Amino acid sequence: MLGEIGLSRKITYAEAGVDRKLRAKSKKELQVLKNTYKFSRFGKIVKLPYGNIFPFGKNRCLDFQIEGVGTKVLLAQLAQKYDTIGIDGVAMVVNDVIRSGARPFALVDNIHAQVSDPNLVKEWLKGIAKGAEESECVVPGGEIGDVAELIKGLVEGKGFDMIVAAVGEVDSEKVISGRNIEAGDAIVGLRSSGIHSNGITLARKVLFKQWGGKYEPHDIPETLQKEVIFEALEPTRIYVKSFLKATEKFEVKAAVHVTGDAYLKFERLTRFSKGIGFEFDNFKPQPIFELIQRTAADLGGAVTDEEMFKTFNMGWGFAIIVNKANVDNVIEALEKSGTHAEQIGRITRTEGIRILKKNKKLILT
Repeated sequence: MLGEIGLSRKITYAEAGVDRKLRAKSKKELQVLKNTYKFSRFGKIVKLPYGNIFPFGKNRCLDFQIEGVGTKVLLAQLAQKYDTIGIDGVAMVVNDVIRSGARPFALVDNIHAQVSDPNLVKEWLKGIAKGAEESECVVPGGEIGDVAELIKGLVEGKGFDMIVAAVGEVDSEKVISGRNIEAGDAIVGLRSSGIHSNGITLARKVLFKQWGGKYEPHDIPETLQKEVIFEALEPTRIYVKSFLKATEKFEVKAAVHVTGDAYLKFERLTRFSKGIGFEFDNFKPQPIFELIQRTAADLGGAVTDEEMFKTFNMGWGFAIIVNKANVDNVIEALEKSGTHAEQIGRITRTEGIRILKKNKKLILT
């Protein structure tokens, strides 16, 4: 498990360039979009913990999401490997869609490129196609724009940014709303494939010399089994099939895609289920997470345990909340679908988010 680093200079996500408080403040500006809700043709917008869905026809709602892969594109450039980054783009958005219980069925991509070189485009689309196949989505179209003055990147002619949007459908009676969570419910974690596509800005600046860190891209630290760049570039896991199969058999009260803000994301559920808190006690982070903390110490700084749990998935890329009586059966269903799962925590009557780590308790909120 991650060790405590007792150094004075703390390295934070905000210091690395991502200020979560400023981002949260900016998101409040989205309220202006409520003026568009009057154009919903089939009824009222349905508010959910992590976004809204809208009715479309009889007894059906659509969940429409858009996501990006952030600065992980810089890792692809550093590795000169572009055939997996599209998987991340698809994973980030379809994993968002399924939180409502919706089944994603279509997606489109929007890639801003320094130069739309055909060989590079082919590699990008390999990942998009693989991700779409795994999530059983059609890709009816997309867009690639040459915007050299906006996009530069690390390698001349290779700069790009990748955005993917997806839409899914869910029966109006089967929407996962997060409204009936209660103390005693179990939190089940679905295993991540590693760092996924969040916290990359912090990880880059600790791990890679390119951004002031310790390692060359193809170094193999003793705790890793492969080059550090390929460990960091490991594609985000897609949970569509295994998660939706579990929802067919068991009631899922809430679903959380553990991405930006990591375990702070659970706090959003308290807007719909009052008087609850979250306690986590089962973490099996992949070696890259420990490497980030240890390397920060080598550089004369410290990424605290609290910062790690506020920034990274720590081994669990997705989580679901179910009745305690169903937890073993839910885990079995997920395992049979090919996704390793374990109970990682529980819902409590004590408000806030707590991480129990050995003999230490971390209070995130």
